[in-house]
Amino acid sequence: MKKELGIFTLLFLLCGVTGAINPQFLSAVNLANNANLIGIYGIFSLGIGLVIITGGIDLSVGSMFALCGVLLPMALREWHWPWVVALMGSILLPMAMGWVHGTLITRAKIQPFIITLCGLLIYRGLARFIAKDNTKGFGEADGFTALKSLASGRLLQSFDPTTGKEIFTGVPMPFAILTVLAIVMWFLLHRSIYGRYLFAVGRNEESTRFSGINTRLIISSTYVIAGLLTGISGVLLAFYTNSVSASNHGNFFELYGIAAAVLGGCSLRGGEGSIIGILIGTALLRVLENLVNLLGIPSSLNFAVMGAVVLIGVLADQYFQERAKKNPAIH
Repeated sequence: MKKELGIFTLLFLLCGVTGAINPQFLSAVNLANNANLIGIYGIFSLGIGLVIITGGIDLSVGSMFALCGVLLPMALREWHWPWVVALMGSILLPMAMGWVHGTLITRAKIQPFIITLCGLLIYRGLARFIAKDNTKGFGEADGFTALKSLASGRLLQSFDPTTGKEIFTGVPMPFAILTVLAIVMWFLLHRSIYGRYLFAVGRNEESTRFSGINTRLIISSTYVIAGLLTGISGVLLAFYTNSVSASNHGNFFELYGIAAAVLGGCSLRGGEGSIIGILIGTALLRVLENLVNLLGIPSSLNFAVMGAVVLIGVLADQYFQERAKKNPAIH
């Protein structure tokens, strides 16, 4: 809990500083846009956090976005699939990829880094091949407006009936979906036997297996859940951008998820992490990114910020781990 409180304090201070530097940060439009992106990024970051808690890693998320991102508009506009079928396919495909990753990691005993790195290359290549390096889009969303409103609409949005002016911008759907999923994931991780098994596997897989727990199933399941969350987030991202270029759609998103999880208290050694911490880490990264944009700093530095955040998070984890070893009472 100390980690979450510390990072929340940092988030609060950063929001205050950003708002003081540029009042536009606190505008309704900017806050709504930030909530939209926090929703999209937060959903798949929860999945990556779950994988990290078991001591694994997933580098293929960005390429999953690209592959599912080009298949979704093609299924809707070129193949004329019903939007429900296209939606289910876009979610089930990443889950199948996650199952393959988990099976190869647990059965073939290949390092998660290698498996998911191969996935990163394979899925990006397939996306570019299927799309023929063309940009795919949704056009006017004829025939699937319900899906588009579900992905990019807003809850509680209200207008003045006389003037037509917007009274309340509403809550972006991605943020609302993140809220629901975060509650479910919180109960799953922190209030269920399954969650206890996840932490146990991350701390010591061998002793957990000797305790009679099916560690293969536990580890594989985290990659499937991460695939599920990636699929949901991928649909939201595709409609947010409204067009998908297979060569760069979702580039480096896996690093964003890893950075959010690490910053939120997930140890890359495994066995530590929390849902609330991951959410705060996601929000903090988004505020940092927004600050860079508001200050007119080149957007290419966003990646430098993420890299620095991961490094700081790892160094902090190393420091606290060493400190806990020397003085167990602190831990």
